[in-house]
Amino acid sequence: MDLGLHDKVAIVMAASKGLGRACATALAAEGARVTIGARGAQVLEKTAQEIQQATRSRVLAVPTDVTKAEDTETIVTATVREFGRIDILVNNAGGPPGGKFESFGDAQWQAAFELNLLSTVHMVRLVLPHMRKTGSGRIITIVSTSVKQPIDGLLLSNAIRSGVVGLAKTLSVELAPDNITVNNVCPGRILTDRLRQIYHINEGVSEEAVLKEMSQDVPLGRVGKPEELGAFVAFLASQQAAYITGTTIQVDGGLVRSLW
Repeated sequence: MDLGLHDKVAIVMAASKGLGRACATALAAEGARVTIGARGAQVLEKTAQEIQQATRSRVLAVPTDVTKAEDTETIVTATVREFGRIDILVNNAGGPPGGKFESFGDAQWQAAFELNLLSTVHMVRLVLPHMRKTGSGRIITIVSTSVKQPIDGLLLSNAIRSGVVGLAKTLSVELAPDNITVNNVCPGRILTDRLRQIYHINEGVSEEAVLKEMSQDVPLGRVGKPEELGAFVAFLASQQAAYITGTTIQVDGGLVRSLW
């Protein structure tokens, strides 16, 4: 299937590794030109070179801390300067630390807000004029299954990421006349550094044993692969997904049991 992404321009955040890298790779494999952002410049540049070699698409690396407004402005400006347009935005950021309510003060709440909600606001605000100029656009935000089924011990994520969903639903209505779709993707248990951190993998217990245990309540019986989520993001960015907006869809092997 031709997804119609050849020569489209995408920005993918937190893309030096994990889910962001998988999304960037999937888009580039479909012929999109991609700008990737993340904090570590050296790893980011290496990732850009590897994706470019694997897909033959142009990949631009722009070191970016999504909690800094000046960095988000820089990545958007650099993308337009290099590629001339912006068609797709994939918002992505690491998750806030785990813990119970009493363990967090105002500083931790503010940091989580800036990392997962305000960064999304900044990026959407910056790309909108460019999407309106081209007459269409795709805004996709990676959230978490916690927005559908709160995860024990991840209070900050449960609270803040739900705000992202509210933002996206509202934007999907406001931006529909501009032919810009807005959707969220909820990764379940997908093997990334974040999953390793949450489940304390590599702390004296074999990865295989931990993965087997955490797969027991996943109907498909396994942990997901980053590229499986990346493929779905590429579809949402495609012309075939033009009638999908305002949705929050999990990629979780059936883990979430809710009806919505």
